[in-house]
Amino acid sequence: MRIANTVNDSIVDGHGLRFTVFTQGCPHHCPGCHNPGTHDAASGREATLEELVEQMKKNPLIEGITLSGGEPFVQAAACADLARAAHGLGLNVWTYTGYLFEHLRDAGDPAWTALLAETDVLVDGPFLQKEKSYELHFRGSRNQRLIDVPASLAQGKVVLWEEEDLLAKFTVPES
Repeated sequence: MRIANTVNDSIVDGHGLRFTVFTQGCPHHCPGCHNPGTHDAASGREATLEELVEQMKKNPLIEGITLSGGEPFVQAAACADLARAAHGLGLNVWTYTGYLFEHLRDAGDPAWTALLAETDVLVDGPFLQKEKSYELHFRGSRNQRLIDVPASLAQGKVVLWEEEDLLAKFTVPES
């Protein structure tokens, strides 16, 4: 897999503490992209599945991994293998993409289908400068969606992921 970089303890690339892999290569070239150094598919470095899995294992506090970019679906087969390995370790998988869920689901590309099947939350859609907001959780522009992929695939329609209210979970009701 060709990658730009990894982050061992991200708190901005999905819910909880995450191991983030920034894939190399992106066809979208969104104006205002926060990671333009990942666009050139020939840049970055090669990383093996084993190397990335070993990096994941080094941090017992991570909740999951995030596949970002670049565009993970450019290297969908390798990303699906990494996501499968993460699931085998009990981690969840978030994938960021400039494509829309419906396009990925309906394209008929076996590698795309495999990566979708190994993704728990998909952040989809291109970054749009005019929709940019710092108030959004885990996405850069308002047009992007946080999609619960297993529920969406099961129901045949987009089901948005919702962050559970952890505070409400631990609040004692008044009597």
